Amino acid sequence: MTVWELPRKLRLAVEDGDANADLREWVTRLPDIVAALAGRWSLEVGSPFQPGGSTSWVAPASTAAGARVVLKVGWRHDEALHEAEGLRTWDGNGAVRLLDARTSGRTSALLLEACAPATSLSELPELEQDVVVAGLLSRLWIAPAEEHEFRALQSMCDRWADEFAARQDAVSGGGTKLDPGVVRAGVALFRELPRTAENHVLLCTDLHAGNVLAATREPWLAIDPKPYVGDPTYDVLQHMLNCTERLAADPYRFARRMADLLDLDARRLCQWLFARCVIESLDDPELRPAIAALTP
Repeated sequence: MTVWELPRKLRLAVEDGDANADLREWVTRLPDIVAALAGRWSLEVGSPFQPGGSTSWVAPASTAAGARVVLKVGWRHDEALHEAEGLRTWDGNGAVRLLDARTSGRTSALLLEACAPATSLSELPELEQDVVVAGLLSRLWIAPAEEHEFRALQSMCDRWADEFAARQDAVSGGGTKLDPGVVRAGVALFRELPRTAENHVLLCTDLHAGNVLAATREPWLAIDPKPYVGDPTYDVLQHMLNCTERLAADPYRFARRMADLLDLDARRLCQWLFARCVIESLDDPELRPAIAALTP
């Protein structure tokens, strides 16, 4: 790589006035970090994929033997923990294969198989996306080892509920706040549902069409997981939240379709969907029609 380049989303993240100071400092060291990793793994590294992510630098690369790979260099933070461990556990079954990994200080580096042609699933119609996402999830939902380091979904839900409650209290009111009874019901469900799950599996938690790429080894592979262990029903939500028009138009019908594709309890999926929409409502007012339709 002859010219150093930042992906647009990462550049915007560090230019934000509220950017984390540790992230900014880490980005200043990225050229040296990437160069050291290229030397360690004997890589010829290209320019980063655009627009990229807000906490990572990801680029195509080739090994000394000429194999095409991907180098992902991430800033270590709570949301991105255990990506390497998750990919290692799945071992290429429905997800991109991890070739090697290294963690040092605030840096988490992954050497990944390359997806070619790397077409995003988001380029397909949503009804086709549903089928692909369901097929991948059904393979990724495996039981982790008895002694594992993955966090419980319960811990994430409790943290998000606490953060939502604090932000909700800070909102001045007017048309920005949901009915207090709806808020209480949504937050209560978001805390309760992880505790009442009958099945606990390894979850992606962030599987949506933008995180699914076409490949040569398999038709589609999941990338960028944020692994937790818990209720598989939760794992459908991010895909549904990204299909905004269908979610607003008829969330029950959408939920029944995904539940049928994955042999899940449609009622429980609707509960999860209602709770997650409430939690996301401060940042996404477009979820209000779905909240109104799903309110118990």
